[in-house]
Amino acid sequence: MKLFRAPIETPVGPMLALASADALCALEFGSTGRMARLDGRLARWFPAHQVSDASSGVIDAVRQWLGQYFAGDRADGGTLPLDLRGAPFERRVWAALRDLRPGETTTYGAIARKVGSPSAARAVGMANGANPIAIIVPCHRVIGADGRLTGYGGGLDRKTWLINHERRWRNALPL
Repeated sequence: MKLFRAPIETPVGPMLALASADALCALEFGSTGRMARLDGRLARWFPAHQVSDASSGVIDAVRQWLGQYFAGDRADGGTLPLDLRGAPFERRVWAALRDLRPGETTTYGAIARKVGSPSAARAVGMANGANPIAIIVPCHRVIGADGRLTGYGGGLDRKTWLINHERRWRNALPL
């Protein structure tokens, strides 16, 4: 499988997009630790892949969507084709995350209940951490049971920024 890889500049720092010809496979923040994690995910879920440093139609669509998102014009990534490979529980969590509205937050426990595993809040946290597509699959909208911001692969400063951005634009953002 051929994958295309291209950087995308955003107000919260550089991101890296990976896509096949048909769908987005990853959207990561550009830190060293996140890139090592991405390499591991690629080896596990895309074992026979070749990466080409080039944009693609899918990456161009993601770049356009991100521009609209950061401008406060759009928040629903539902029309973007995604290739979310992961364990079945992870995929259920990621699907539940995509149901969260912009500016809305929920807890790990609430997501666990939503996916039918009420005692699996920690497993939800692990699935959030394994989320390969930042922002579009909005794991940044999940907070601790006590209302505090907890863990985010892109860093708590980015999580805070994204939540505040969405709350500021919530009424203007099309679902």
